[in-house]
Amino acid sequence: MPDGSIAPNIATHKPSKSTTDEEILQHTLEYMDKHNIEKSIISWSLEHVYRWMDEAPDRFIPGVFIVESVLQQPYPDPDMLRDEIKAGKIKVMGEIAAQYDGVPPNDPRLEPYFALAEEFNLPVHIHCLGLGAPSPTFRSQYGNPLLLEDVLVKHPNLRIFVENAGYPFLAEMTALMMQYPNVYADLSTISWLTPREVFYDYFERLMRSEFIGYGEPIAKRLMFGSDQMTWPETIEWAVETFASAPFLSEEQKRDIFYNNAKRFLRL
Repeated sequence: MPDGSIAPNIATHKPSKSTTDEEILQHTLEYMDKHNIEKSIISWSLEHVYRWMDEAPDRFIPGVFIVESVLQQPYPDPDMLRDEIKAGKIKVMGEIAAQYDGVPPNDPRLEPYFALAEEFNLPVHIHCLGLGAPSPTFRSQYGNPLLLEDVLVKHPNLRIFVENAGYPFLAEMTALMMQYPNVYADLSTISWLTPREVFYDYFERLMRSEFIGYGEPIAKRLMFGSDQMTWPETIEWAVETFASAPFLSEEQKRDIFYNNAKRFLRL
């Protein structure tokens, strides 16, 4: 983010203690150290991602942000991305946030990125949920996780994780995860931006939704996240929300904080 453009925290409407991009980076690392977070996926313009990687190469996993309306940049050239992937500079395809452009996940414009991810075995992170920041081109209907089924059929080896577990499309997210064992999900922004009882209700119902003996349990495919954007303090809020969840065992907390992501990302 350019210096001086950091908006107030969207949950508190108060200024963040991070007022420049450099402070966001440093405070992010401080919260990561405080809560024993070994690695985090980062995604924005490649210029910003590469700068953070230069500052702390062992702490971050670099991704490419694919959205036009937010970055005010056209979608990245697939041939350029291929070269960056081969050079080891991009390790996550995403966040794919084309929903902000009014583009559904099964739109042909996204096909080159899914194809690249499958070819190079990169995990895909996609914004696929029913709400987002105010934008005239954002479409809630394109947050339906079942729109990803066309992508998964065409790319059966794709490893994909859905942001915020497709909230509030619980039934659709459950169906997708039960049918496709290569689909994982993070729980990030909604852990600190929705009332805690609302988050816990969605989270717990998703944890318990599975067929006995049918594939990897959904509870083994949910991952912690913060989606801190420009507010590093939300890392701490997210950690506390998960740590305090009364329906989670210590083993389940360990899975969500660490083991599930380690398995999915093949760390």
